[in-house]
Amino acid sequence: VQLQASGGGLVQTGGSLRLSCAVSGFDFDDYTIGWFRQVPGKEREFVAAMFWNDDSANYAESVKDRFTISRDNAKNTIYLEMNSLKPEDTAVYYCAAADQSRFTLTIMTTWVKKYDSWGQGTLVTVSS
Repeated sequence: VQLQASGGGLVQTGGSLRLSCAVSGFDFDDYTIGWFRQVPGKEREFVAAMFWNDDSANYAESVKDRFTISRDNAKNTIYLEMNSLKPEDTAVYYCAAADQSRFTLTIMTTWVKKYDSWGQGTLVTVSS
C-alpha cells in the first residue's frame, strides 16, 4: 500500500488549497481513506475520512463546511478541498488508509491508531 500526498503550500487567510493523495497497491473498494494533520509538539488530529466504496464522509467539527473530501476513482486519487483557510489550519497534512473492516463504527475513522498506511505529509501554511 502506497500513498503520496501533495498540494500543500503557503496561502493567505481566507484562501483555498486542494490537497491530493495518490493511492496504489490495494483494492479501493475495501479501504477507508483519511486525512489528518499535525502541528509540531502536538498530537496528530483527524480532519476528514471517506469510505472508498460509497460517498459517505466524516469531518472534524473544526473543518466542517470549509473542507470537502472527494475522490477520483479513475485516477486512484483522493482530494481534500480546503476553503476559508485560517491560521490555525497551518499543519503538515497526512493521508492514511486502512481496510474498511477495521472501522465498525464511524467514530473509528477519527482514530489515528486505526490506520496502518500513511503518506509522507504535505505542509500547509496559512498566513494571517
